[in-house]
Amino acid sequence: MSDTPREYAFRHPGLDRAEHLREDRDALAALWPAAQVLVVDVEGLLRHLPGDDDAPRFCAAAELAPELPPAAAFLGLHGEAPYFALAAEGVADLPASTTDLRSAAARWPELPASAFAQARALLFWQQRNRHCGACGEPTIFVRGGFCARCAHCGIEHYPRTDPAIIVAVSDGERLLLGRQAGWPEGRWSVLAGFCEPGESLEQTVVREVWEEAGVRVDSCEYAGSQPWPFPASLMIGFHAQARPQPVTVGDELEAAAWFTAAELRAQFASGEMRPSPRLSISRWLMEDWLHRQDAAVTATAAAPRRSA
Repeated sequence: MSDTPREYAFRHPGLDRAEHLREDRDALAALWPAAQVLVVDVEGLLRHLPGDDDAPRFCAAAELAPELPPAAAFLGLHGEAPYFALAAEGVADLPASTTDLRSAAARWPELPASAFAQARALLFWQQRNRHCGACGEPTIFVRGGFCARCAHCGIEHYPRTDPAIIVAVSDGERLLLGRQAGWPEGRWSVLAGFCEPGESLEQTVVREVWEEAGVRVDSCEYAGSQPWPFPASLMIGFHAQARPQPVTVGDELEAAAWFTAAELRAQFASGEMRPSPRLSISRWLMEDWLHRQDAAVTATAAAPRRSA
């Protein structure tokens, strides 16, 4: 594992989710009066109290409702401070200030940004699971909002997370990058794609790199992960190795190419290439690869030379 600092969003440990409290409705009700509440609207925007954008002020539970609303979802604890999430449609007097999750990830301290990510993902899932996928009857949310139970057939539905790999592929001297047609001019990134049913993460790495760039991966190693609630993904980062080979662009990318470390640094400096924002693990994977290249050069230079 590299020692490159992880600067991407949502890597903070987040709240203590206190899963043992979810079944205890009385305990949750007792926590409500002192809780902070993240109110999220249907567009995924946090509705919060006015104040400094860099220091979010969540809603006070006691000012929203005197008792725990049935629709409130328990997010967890920070020390002894409880946090809940609530859909904006259930709030009579909505706060006027709004913040989107990407902006929060870029500006806010780590804990509130992670709590917002958790709230947004959970409420998004709830909005799409108000009816049972098996029989179509209405569901009720239990276990602190983490389970949608069908009152008709009894089936329980749980929050969904879609795993996706994101991979920095190297042939030893170069890094493989691609760009999609709809991205801003100059934007390049490492390759990524969703896992398919019955597929391991390593199999996904091999398949996605082949489909997107026509490159065969020989091996890969886990690098890190990032929740990506846009709306419900988990990005699982890898470094992968491949033999030097030509690139054949698939249907998903506009372009793909190999870049040396020197080329990347020159294009970053000139502005010709614009990597992904720092909130994404994709940026960290690129920088981590550059760090590894530097370390390899340093190790080679420091190695004792053998006499002929």
